[in-house]
Amino acid sequence: MKLQLSIAMADNPRTRPILDGRISPDGIDLVCTPLHASELFWRQLRFGDFDISEMSMSSLMAAVAAGEDRWVGIPIFTTRKMFQVGVLVRKDRGIEKPSDLKGKKMGVPEYQQTAALWTRGYLQHEYDVHPRDMEFWMERNDDHSQGAATGFRPPADVKLSYIPNDTSMGEMLVEGKLDGALRYLAGTNNLVDRSTIDLYKHPDFKTLFPDPHAEGVRFYQKTGIYPINHGMVIKRSIAEKHPWVLLNIFKAFQKANDLAEKARREAVEYHLETGLLPREARKALATPLVQHGVIANRKVLETTAQWSHEQGLTPRLIGLDELFAPQFMEF
Repeated sequence: MKLQLSIAMADNPRTRPILDGRISPDGIDLVCTPLHASELFWRQLRFGDFDISEMSMSSLMAAVAAGEDRWVGIPIFTTRKMFQVGVLVRKDRGIEKPSDLKGKKMGVPEYQQTAALWTRGYLQHEYDVHPRDMEFWMERNDDHSQGAATGFRPPADVKLSYIPNDTSMGEMLVEGKLDGALRYLAGTNNLVDRSTIDLYKHPDFKTLFPDPHAEGVRFYQKTGIYPINHGMVIKRSIAEKHPWVLLNIFKAFQKANDLAEKARREAVEYHLETGLLPREARKALATPLVQHGVIANRKVLETTAQWSHEQGLTPRLIGLDELFAPQFMEF
């Protein structure tokens, strides 16, 4: 008889083979729930709704630093994206370059979230714009934030206010009460985020970087870093009672990742054959975009931990061996 476990994660090409049942871990019957990450992280950190779940890397580090031991990390990285190049600003505020953000009021869904952590660290290390140089307005209140579940308190040198419940970040941006957004989420249909206005198509707004793609390429070529935003966790009580489940789950997600990579490579080959992409792009496009495991991602994970500590999200530098089960340190 298989062990039945609940699992929740966002639906994307690298998780879909698990969600739709094409791939399942050996010896485990998964009860799957697709959820938007905003709602998922809040529910898991606040209520522990699921046996296994996707998890914000920033919130996992903050929880570990606060002494939270309900979770064991699994180095499966379900979301990787350069959110830091998508900073949104009003066109009428004279913001043409990163240094112009100094003194500005910036919205953020959650100060603690990993996308915001990466963006603040990016602005600090690439452009000398520190978190203390801006004023932040956070949309999620204490009833629906990850930070409330991990004991988050704003760093002493950071100005942070909460957006009132009778409005939203989107409304404040349109009304001109905010100058921009470090990260903007709208219309996500979850229990946490409130904004609904599509500002990326609004005539009064633009991205901080005129060509976000080129800026992301520049950063990657300079650092080799492709940010990790979300990993996976399992309840410690299950991992201790059934230690065999850890690597079985890891292997299943490796297979799901292989399927996603196969589909991506087939698409690349099609476009190469049709002449829509230059032949010299073949080597770069053949490189796997996402790899699971600690070893392949050590630099990115250690940078996340470093920036988390620098920004006061964790009171000390978190070691990777505190996040992940011992057997994963070899993969």
